[in-house]
Amino acid sequence: MNFAQRALALLLFAIALVLPASQPLAQAYPTRSITFVVPFPAGGSADTIIRLIGQHLSQRWGQAVVVENKPGTGGNIGQEAVAKAAPDGYTFLMAASSIAIVPHLYTKLSYDPIKGFEPVTLVGNIPMVIVVNPQFQAKTLAELIALAKQKPGDISYASAGNGTTNHLATEMFKVMTGIDMLHIPYRGNPLAVLDVIGGRVPVFFDFVLTGLPHIRGGKVRALATTGATRAAVLPDVPTAVEAGVPGFVTGTWFGVYAPMGTPRAITDKLNAEILSILDVPAVKERLSGLGVEIWAKGPAELAAITKADFEKWGPVVKKAGIKLD
Repeated sequence: MNFAQRALALLLFAIALVLPASQPLAQAYPTRSITFVVPFPAGGSADTIIRLIGQHLSQRWGQAVVVENKPGTGGNIGQEAVAKAAPDGYTFLMAASSIAIVPHLYTKLSYDPIKGFEPVTLVGNIPMVIVVNPQFQAKTLAELIALAKQKPGDISYASAGNGTTNHLATEMFKVMTGIDMLHIPYRGNPLAVLDVIGGRVPVFFDFVLTGLPHIRGGKVRALATTGATRAAVLPDVPTAVEAGVPGFVTGTWFGVYAPMGTPRAITDKLNAEILSILDVPAVKERLSGLGVEIWAKGPAELAAITKADFEKWGPVVKKAGIKLD
């Protein structure tokens, strides 16, 4: 046997050792409850989506699926907890696109939001909806822009907090339209929208999922959505592009990540199961009714969009001068 033949034999032997080990692992998994950490408060978009997926996952696998909310510090508390969790396939992260933004906001992180996780599944996207208090004089997006240009810095807008997705989206909107508005940060979307409803702050870039009930109830007025196309649940509301802001398309996507080092057999199995759940008609109907655009994709696509958003939001953070350390 020459050298090449010996090398091939060793390679085939190594493959034979690995394959039988990974196959039983995936077949037996899971043997106990699984936890999905949501780095945001209960009742938000990420929480709502993963609880729906978790119900179906629990039924299919015969194991409890626990959703644990660990909000705080722009998602860093929950994300750090998962990054440092055992990579055994029993702890996962349900993250939003803000995971790609935090490296620009915090320079003293004890984990790497971009390289510290195994991407599992890209789940979906929720466009934003620009809302105002019903008594606010601007009835359209064009009128809001014109009013803000007449009174630079006088009109205030709410956000879910410094460095949050809706804060940065509004800052990008300001740059693209040449306006200035005063930022009023809150501790989460619910508190922000309450002050918009109460008339204390007139403008808010909400998410379709959380803003829809208030729009339908007449508590706020929708001026435009921020998706590439009109939101199916708000067909009469124009997109920002249709309303006169070319290129302004944004939102927040959601994806499942695992701690770095989690066996590929496990992440592949979870990815396949989540993709299957997202294809269930009842799940599609439920998510679409909440304003969620289903983006059922695998780890490669989740890794790519994470990297793309990291590059996209860096200049916005720098332009706005936001640093949270």
